[in-house]
Amino acid sequence: MENEIIELIARDRLEIPLSSMYQRLKRMKKTDAEGLVERLKICSFEGKRVRAHLAYEDKERARGMKEAVAEFSLEFPKYGTILQGMIAEKRIQSEEHVYFGMREDCRLTADDYMGVMTSLGLSEGSARSLYPDLMDISRKLKRARQEGARSVIVGKYAESEG
Repeated sequence: MENEIIELIARDRLEIPLSSMYQRLKRMKKTDAEGLVERLKICSFEGKRVRAHLAYEDKERARGMKEAVAEFSLEFPKYGTILQGMIAEKRIQSEEHVYFGMREDCRLTADDYMGVMTSLGLSEGSARSLYPDLMDISRKLKRARQEGARSVIVGKYAESEG
């Protein structure tokens, strides 16, 4: 069980910097694409190694819940009010959490992290080369968030009115 908890802690700690990097990449990608839009409106681009063009697509999408409720409320005001009240009603839901963390005097080893990274599909060499940078990012993020006990929701139970 000790090793399973160590893996859980290592996965949790690796998730944070990887997620942070993912979110940053996602924002940067959007900014990059938005920067190209005006120039691509004029003409598409064909370079030696890359190409890009702007396309407009009409896609049929399902109506959003808020939009549907608003439309229903306009058509059937009495029932719309009842429906909005039902949606606004708070419910209590029980959740089962697993809390985990390291003992004060203990640390995860590089091998603990390497094992998790290789289980994600990285080669041992890639894991070793990524490890220092990921740990650096993790330490910086940890300082900012004051890490205490962490948890994972592992189950949800029947809702009841609150």
